[in-house]
Amino acid sequence: MDMDAVITSCEELERYLKLTTEERQWFAQQGSSLPLTISRYYVNLIDPSDPLDPLRRQVVPSILELQRSGAEQTDPLAEVAHSVFPRLIHRYTNRVAFLVTDTCATYCRHCFRRRFTARERQSVTDAELNQVGEYLQAHTAVKEILLTGGDPLTLSDSRLAHILRELGKARPDLVIRLCTRMPATLPSRVTLSLVRMLEEARHSALYVMTQFNHPREITKESRRAIALFVDAGMPVLNQTVLLRGVNDNPDVLEELMNTLVANRVKPYYLFQGDLVEGTNHLRVPLKHGLAIEAELRNRLSGLAMPTYAIDLPEGGGKVPLCQSYLEEHNNGEWTFRTLNGELRRYTDPQL
Repeated sequence: MDMDAVITSCEELERYLKLTTEERQWFAQQGSSLPLTISRYYVNLIDPSDPLDPLRRQVVPSILELQRSGAEQTDPLAEVAHSVFPRLIHRYTNRVAFLVTDTCATYCRHCFRRRFTARERQSVTDAELNQVGEYLQAHTAVKEILLTGGDPLTLSDSRLAHILRELGKARPDLVIRLCTRMPATLPSRVTLSLVRMLEEARHSALYVMTQFNHPREITKESRRAIALFVDAGMPVLNQTVLLRGVNDNPDVLEELMNTLVANRVKPYYLFQGDLVEGTNHLRVPLKHGLAIEAELRNRLSGLAMPTYAIDLPEGGGKVPLCQSYLEEHNNGEWTFRTLNGELRRYTDPQL
């Protein structure tokens, strides 16, 4: 990744933004495990006159990151406990997560993997890649692999092609999920040459998993990046994180989801914030999140509606969060509440 494309110091950031007291205090303390890195592209999307700008809140560090609650952990999803190797997480029977790099073009302040991200600025070695390939050959129940980290697109085209080809040799049947925030934070990284490489190097279906959290992240440049993937036959799905002061509003999320669908991106998940240290100020109370989910279900089509979900602590896995519309069940008669609050009955077949 071109380091000239990113901002990594307080002095550089102040050329774009007048820092608030809380932001300055973070730089004075330097106590966060997650350093500052913001792409110049993304910082130019921030309104410099608004200290509460929702894009700013996602990427500019604050002293609030050092005010940690007792429930927060460095590894809230117990990924270390479910790691068969330092870079391979096998938490679900049929899929694994492969941490191919610890680097991103922009470090989001809500990052749940801050125990790993930006720790050593290293990518996977050939020895580690071979080790993962052997594991996949021995565990045929695994059907999907998530290339994540960090952001895989911080790797060069040639390095990423090598990883894909080696995985294909080990398991040509594996479905690949390429997890990247580049279409939102540095869309110029998505080039025609990258997409052509992915077409040639992939060995089976490849899905692109993006993260857009606010409608203003969907720009002309990001639309072009999305179109390159979709036009090449790679479906794009989006995973939004519900964040306080960013998108904890049904109007914002309605616009975001409809704009994604209009650009051929399927809203996949709306994630409740994980209990990772330093993110208390960004998490939304569950009661509020459930109210937002109920309102979105009234407003959005099934195509535009993401699954509101929580990744449970201690490796409990993902479970959906939603209002229950089932009111009563009695001898094969089911009573449901409609979105408008009316009651309807459904009768089981006579067997």
